[in-house]
Amino acid sequence: MRARTLGSSCLVALCGLVLAGPAAAQCEPDGDTRFVCGPISPEDLAVVPETPWVVVASWEDDGYLSAANHRDASTVRLFPTATAQERHDPALYADCPGMVTDGFRAHGISLRPGGDGTHDLYVVRHGAREAVEVFEVDARGATPSLTWTGCVVAPEGLGLNAVVALPDGGFAATSPRTGDIWEWRADAGWVRVPGSEDIGPNGLEVSADGRWFLVAGYASQSVIKLSRGQTPVRQERVAVGFNIDNVHWAPDGTLLAAGHTAPTRTRVGECIARRTCEGIVSFVARVDTEAMTSEEIFRYPTNDWVILGTSAIEVGDELWVGQVAGGTRIARVPLR
Repeated sequence: MRARTLGSSCLVALCGLVLAGPAAAQCEPDGDTRFVCGPISPEDLAVVPETPWVVVASWEDDGYLSAANHRDASTVRLFPTATAQERHDPALYADCPGMVTDGFRAHGISLRPGGDGTHDLYVVRHGAREAVEVFEVDARGATPSLTWTGCVVAPEGLGLNAVVALPDGGFAATSPRTGDIWEWRADAGWVRVPGSEDIGPNGLEVSADGRWFLVAGYASQSVIKLSRGQTPVRQERVAVGFNIDNVHWAPDGTLLAAGHTAPTRTRVGECIARRTCEGIVSFVARVDTEAMTSEEIFRYPTNDWVILGTSAIEVGDELWVGQVAGGTRIARVPLR
């Protein structure tokens, strides 16, 4: 699957309203690749179960959370807004100092499905604090809404990236700055995951039984299968041939690894900081985590539409690909 540049780029200002017609009119497809236009630097994506909505995290200094509708490509801003709702849960998040809407730089996200149309959303945030923010997603209305319920401030020195809800409660998060993975539970606080030292993690998923982490090895260009709660620690790797930013499960039980390559060691930083992005290519691979094999399913040389790919999820019969570096489109590619 490959796309090339057509026409001019799209930028939509999000103001807490559903954006439809005008955004769609500026959001022309590129061959068989269609787009959702609007959210700036849509770094990570999460499907809201049994709805047409996908939560989007915008990785910018004045970032935000929004939701995109796969039926009509409309988007709605969720947080922060002038009417942001909060309901602090002190039993779970006793050490959280309260909701902070300023300086919200959203990064990795993970949604824990609930059974009544409400779900828990975990969001890595930078800016005003280095923390995992927690929200209740209410998907019972025409559009989803968020209520902030708490936060977990990261230990000094960590630089969080991805977060994943754990099947036995709490969450785990990667810290590329320190090269390891940390778990958090209300009764135990932060604990470094054994065997994750110097693993070089970026994105993160966990198996349904909680026995394995699936780690995006950015520099190693590999998916790393790391045992959880097992002695001795076990580890397997499969190479994908590109720097992996995020990993997410697909409905068929395979793992989608998304990321990019660059012609020089400094080009990704130059792309994010100065929009000097020539030579970057975005990729998605489908990984069988049992056989530990990988197949490339998406390749897209940088252009005005997809600048620096970071994440991928399946939405119905489409592959959705997020990006950073100021891009304002989520690619939608038919799955074949």
